[in-house]
Amino acid sequence: MLIRPEAEADFAGVAAVNNAAFGTENEAHLIDLIRQSDLYVPELSLVALEGDTVMGHIMFSYMTLESADGDLPILDLAPLAVHPDWQNRGIGSALVNHGLGLVERRGEPLVLVEGIPSYYPRFGFERASPHGITPPSPAIPDEAFMVKLLPSCTPAYRGRVRYPPAFYAAGTVGP
Repeated sequence: MLIRPEAEADFAGVAAVNNAAFGTENEAHLIDLIRQSDLYVPELSLVALEGDTVMGHIMFSYMTLESADGDLPILDLAPLAVHPDWQNRGIGSALVNHGLGLVERRGEPLVLVEGIPSYYPRFGFERASPHGITPPSPAIPDEAFMVKLLPSCTPAYRGRVRYPPAFYAAGTVGP
């Protein structure tokens, strides 16, 4: 398995993986919208490949933390998808670990995820609320709104998260 940043030639495979994994086109639409925005970080949109086949995909992109010191850019992990034919083989974990390593080397302060509470803690994610980070909507379950604090995080990183318009346009926000 090879993990590398996505290339334009991977876009159709990335969409297919997300559509199959989520059973909807919402996440693939979200990815397209993020790619068209200034929040896209090409080197943090990764694919897991077997030959030329996209088995999995992960994307880290920017959103905003409304802090007491003003708006701060932070990274969000969304989406993470592995094609159902390739699930339960460690591909998702490999993508998360590889991506988090890249994020930490960039000196980012933290990564947010709105996800499965039983999955993400194995990577160091924990509930965001005890760290003073709140979701954009009270409808998002506290246990599903998680943060991984990185070494460069400071106490300034507290406040309410503001999702970019792409998340709402794609219909991928909360329950």
